[in-house]
Amino acid sequence: MCVFCDIIKGDIPCYKIYEDENTIAFLDIANDVYGHTLVIPKKHYQNLIDIPVEELNNVMKSAKKLSEHFVKNCGFTGVNLINCCGKDAEQSVFHFHIHIIPRKNEDNLKIYPILKKSEFDLKEIQEKLKIV
Repeated sequence: MCVFCDIIKGDIPCYKIYEDENTIAFLDIANDVYGHTLVIPKKHYQNLIDIPVEELNNVMKSAKKLSEHFVKNCGFTGVNLINCCGKDAEQSVFHFHIHIIPRKNEDNLKIYPILKKSEFDLKEIQEKLKIV
């Protein structure tokens, strides 16, 4: 069972802030950051790997619309967009979704991880990962 599919069907209530024919956006019940919003497709896709490009475009259009609204009309100065794809990337609900974290100057949030510099051979990585 998918909790996001249940939200779409109306079986579970949500704090909906936007909806169109392809997507729905609602506040994250974690209630960890003011305005933390989830944007999801109305059709079930497990993650970024599974979602067709057309559906991904619909989600991103909605994320852009909401992000612009937050900045232009709601007093925010920026947003972070986050997606976790797969269990090892810390995806917790296996229905594709984008997190929008609205930001303000001096909100003291540190969203981007601070990672230690590694000694990887970038040329070797390039050869392994590039698409030819």
